[in-house]
Amino acid sequence: MKILITIEELNNKKSRDLIPCECAYCHNTFSTQKNVVQRGLKGSRTIDFCTPKCGYQSKIKKQLLNCQNCQKPFLKDFSQIKKSKNHFCCHSCSGTWGNSHKTKGTNRSKLEFWLEKQLPVLYPNLIFKFNDRTEILAELDIFIPELKLAFELNGIFHYEPIYGLEKLTVTQKNDLQKSIKCHEKGIEFCTIDTTSLKYFKEQNAKKFLGIIINIINKKLEPSKAFQPSCLITSEG
Repeated sequence: MKILITIEELNNKKSRDLIPCECAYCHNTFSTQKNVVQRGLKGSRTIDFCTPKCGYQSKIKKQLLNCQNCQKPFLKDFSQIKKSKNHFCCHSCSGTWGNSHKTKGTNRSKLEFWLEKQLPVLYPNLIFKFNDRTEILAELDIFIPELKLAFELNGIFHYEPIYGLEKLTVTQKNDLQKSIKCHEKGIEFCTIDTTSLKYFKEQNAKKFLGIIINIINKKLEPSKAFQPSCLITSEG
């Protein structure tokens, strides 16, 4: 039993005064008499639950929770509840929620870092947002607000079960959700398959920069379009 007042306050109460306690199952507040609380503190039989229903639910060692992502109710073991503050009904919901709420860390490739250096120089009058998640609450590899244009650079992990079929399913579901959210906001969503780039080499990376340039140029007036007669290199 967890009481919600101090021992000093408890000692000042009369035997039949009601003491606020916290239910061991649902964590709601309920009241029970001081003499019952004192028996519990001494190790005797006590009342730990606000209702008989909570007492019964505690015996099956699971608690009914709402999924953080889809809000679907589900049962979860008490031992697992203590390990995390966020709870999900399945791995798919966990992955979807995690992708849209991630604030730290990055899985960016060398290609993405290289493109982040190249594009703003080629198009100095355009604003580029890299790894931005503010527009659709999910990460977009490259986003150009003025053109309502987004690019996703998808490597092999988006197409083959390198880390297992379950992980691949979650990744592909996240990819689909990004596409849907972009469509809802009127953003052109362009996916570029980069699986042919086995390891980063600038000469090979220019192929993907060229693809992006062609798409951007189609959205711009001819006078503002970049003509890729000579792409930037790390040396120049």
